[in-house]
Amino acid sequence: MDQEQAREASIVFFGTPPFAAKILEALHHAADLHVQAVVTQPDRPCGRGQVCKPSAAKEFAQSRGYQILQPESLKSEESEIMLRSFQADFFVVAAYGLLLPQKILGMPRLDCLNVHASLLPRHRGASPIQAALLCGDKTTGITIMRMAAALDAGPILLQQAMAIGLQDTAKTLHDQLADMGGRLIVDALRKYLSGILAGTLTFIEQDHALATYAPKLTKEQGLIDWNRPACEVHNHLRALHPWPGAYFSIPGPDSAPRKIIVHPGCIGDAVPQGTRPGSILGLHAGQLAIACHDRAYLLNRLHPPGAKPMDAQAFYCGYRRYFKADANVCPSFVDVKN
Repeated sequence: MDQEQAREASIVFFGTPPFAAKILEALHHAADLHVQAVVTQPDRPCGRGQVCKPSAAKEFAQSRGYQILQPESLKSEESEIMLRSFQADFFVVAAYGLLLPQKILGMPRLDCLNVHASLLPRHRGASPIQAALLCGDKTTGITIMRMAAALDAGPILLQQAMAIGLQDTAKTLHDQLADMGGRLIVDALRKYLSGILAGTLTFIEQDHALATYAPKLTKEQGLIDWNRPACEVHNHLRALHPWPGAYFSIPGPDSAPRKIIVHPGCIGDAVPQGTRPGSILGLHAGQLAIACHDRAYLLNRLHPPGAKPMDAQAFYCGYRRYFKADANVCPSFVDVKN
């Protein structure tokens, strides 16, 4: 590829959620890169009304006038013909939601690169941001890698780390990593092109023995286990905020358990010896205290069903009448009803 071609490197972008939209936005603003088309998931029903909504990547692509493709499958002959017709230099993938078949991976003139929100080989899979929080990792980052047939197993072109703060949630990390991913994919594409010209392009193979996996989250994972140490409960709440949301349950007006979604709070003092995990300890400095295995966990914000989110004092005043004597919200004591 000569210098003139390098200045006009062409890209077909694959992505779906808000994370992907931020990556696409960064590519859009790079004057030396040209996005030819955007491939995203078909519009899916969502919300209570099950109304079909476009993906975040599609909405951005529409606002910028990009050609949009929404195939149900990349294995169809129609999809292959369309993607091959672009004769793109690169396919760039960021949280697309489907694996690219080997035939598709071989289509770009130069390469197929993926933007992944972890420091590979750690946390391969669908939920790397949440996995980092659940594991209590102190660092995370972005990896730009060459796509391979195996999940997130390709060699690494570029990688950048960032610290995880004690109060970071899946939402705050998502936003930071999306911004970082946008900057890094632009840098990676430029590094790739200059490396070709200089003969210095190199990739680093992953150490597959160190790989961990982050499967897709489910709503059922939101149930809080107060038997665990408070630091693990804190990590759980951070990882599942805002979706699917961590929760416990209390008896409702008809004695049936009601799900209470909670926002991340903070770790309190050690609980007295013999305190059962899950015991409601009352209000401590305006926060609802619940016993964990070792310490109290202090909640500031709670969201009962059919109500708006409220602070701990409003929740305690409004719902304490449903607490039985020696109230306990541990899963081993309460059956949850969605």
